[in-house]
Amino acid sequence: MPDLELEKAAKISGFKYICGVDEAGRGPLAGPVCAAAVILPEDCEIEGLNDSKKISEKKREALFDVICEKAVSYSIAFGTLEEIEEFNILEATFLAMNRAIDNLDIKADFALIDGNRVPRDIKIPCQTVIKGDAKSCSVAAASILAKVTRDRLLLEYDGKYPEYNFKKHKGYGTKEHTDLILKYGPCPIHRMSFLKKLLGDKK
Repeated sequence: MPDLELEKAAKISGFKYICGVDEAGRGPLAGPVCAAAVILPEDCEIEGLNDSKKISEKKREALFDVICEKAVSYSIAFGTLEEIEEFNILEATFLAMNRAIDNLDIKADFALIDGNRVPRDIKIPCQTVIKGDAKSCSVAAASILAKVTRDRLLLEYDGKYPEYNFKKHKGYGTKEHTDLILKYGPCPIHRMSFLKKLLGDKK
């Protein structure tokens, strides 16, 4: 289970506001990528907080409200579909992460970044943490905010494009989703750069 040891270590090093940063939606075939940054109070306790992938959708939804209520500051941002297509998914993820950090109401002076890549052009000192959402409470909180926000957006897309059943697979490349793309063709929120092999096989 995640704890606040990495945040405490950063504070011992002289930093005051440490944010955890994580993303959701790097792998799907549709929609934007979402990132969140969260600063939690010192010794914050949120029951059930964990890596968003390890808890149920219902639990994530409940934790979303608790995190927003208890956080010193939080911010959620996107890397757009257009940016994914123009640059690539990694660069779009970096853009989303930097936007989330920059938009915090209380400015962070240090960031714990999930993964092993430092976002390009990040403006504050940071530390990458592999599987950070299972180690750091603030990163786990960010993972939940990003995941829930992106899932909610895909539910909205489901209303616009019901034939793809986005409410079920959230844009990920499940067999059902790829079969529906082959049946109906891509829609405006599909990442065409991610579909080259699939659509090429169809041809």
